[in-house]
This record gives sequence, structure tokens and C-alpha cells, in this order.
Amino acid sequence: MTSDPISPLRAALDAAGEIVAAIGPDEWALPTPCPEWPVRGVVNHLVGGNLLFARILAGERLPPREELVAASRTDRLGEDPVAAYRQAADRLLGAFETDGVLQQTFTVPRGPVPGIAALQLRIVEALVHGWDVARATGRPARFPEELAERALQFTRAALADVPPAPPGRAPFGPPQPVADDAPALDRLAALLGRRVEVSEEPAHG
Repeated sequence: MTSDPISPLRAALDAAGEIVAAIGPDEWALPTPCPEWPVRGVVNHLVGGNLLFARILAGERLPPREELVAASRTDRLGEDPVAAYRQAADRLLGAFETDGVLQQTFTVPRGPVPGIAALQLRIVEALVHGWDVARATGRPARFPEELAERALQFTRAALADVPPAPPGRAPFGPPQPVADDAPALDRLAALLGRRVEVSEEPAHG
């Protein structure tokens, strides 16, 4: 990792983008570790989240929950999902690269957070949903181990500060068992409710 605070997000988005670009025409409807979403739904969620954060970082207010729920059902992928993903990733990166953004506080779906924490939240999203799509399509998720380890540490600390959500309202399932020596990405996925099966090759490049 470099000293550039945006480079980990760029690495996460690029690695997830490689997974998205490899999705075959007959794989978009495959089920994923997110029971409510097929592959296309996971990618659509990731794109929508990147666009939402880009707008918030640019000064827009977080929409009310009802609007967020409605927006989550909007198809943002169109006829070229790979291009839609790349465009949303570029918008998010551009928003985070704006002077002073990392020092400001923004209200995102989980509440008010500093810009640097918002950056970490998007890294975690790219990692975990990239993992979801990789598992659904039977491909390796090649994220740098150091990147996944840092995201795991951030998520553990963040979860310790989050009060329990009402039943049915939690954004992820309860932690699942995983080997202590599993790749950091698998441990992150398990922490956020994914059932991790032993993979034949590491989840990092």
C-alpha cells in the first residue's frame, strides 16, 4: 500500500471490477451468498451505493429511508453492467479525491461518519460484494491480502460501536464460523454473515 489514502479504495474497486467484467451472459441470474440478490442484484447494489456516496460527498443530503429503499430497486446497470460499474467507481473515486473530503463529516446510511471512515465503508463493500460475486460464479476473488486484513480490522472495530439492529433490519447476518488461518477476505465475509467454504486457492493475488 502507498501513502495515498485513496489507493486502497482504488485497488478494491479495480479488483471487484475485474470480477464484474468476467461475469458471463448466463451468470447474471445466479444466486449469491446474499439470499435476496442474484449476481446482477449484488452488482446493482454496489453500483448504487457508490453513486449514493459520491452524491453525499458532493454535498447532497442522505435521502429518507423510504427513498433509499425505493432507489435500491432501481436498475442502474442497463444494457452494459460493466460500463455502469466502472463509471460509478470513477465517480466515487473522484468524489473522495476532492480536497478536504476526508476531513469532513458526512451522514451516510449508517449515520454520521468522518470522510476517512466513509472511505473504509466503501472499501469493505467492494471487498465483500466482490467476494459474493466471485463465489456465485465460481471464480477467485483476487484482492490484496493486506487490503482485506485492514478492512477486517476496521469492520471489527466498527461493529463494536454499532448497537444491535431491530430484528429483520440488520444490514448483514450474524457472524459465521471460519478458520483462524483463512484468508482475511474469507474472515471478513464470515464476520458479515457469509458462510465460508474452504476454497482451493487463496482469495488474494
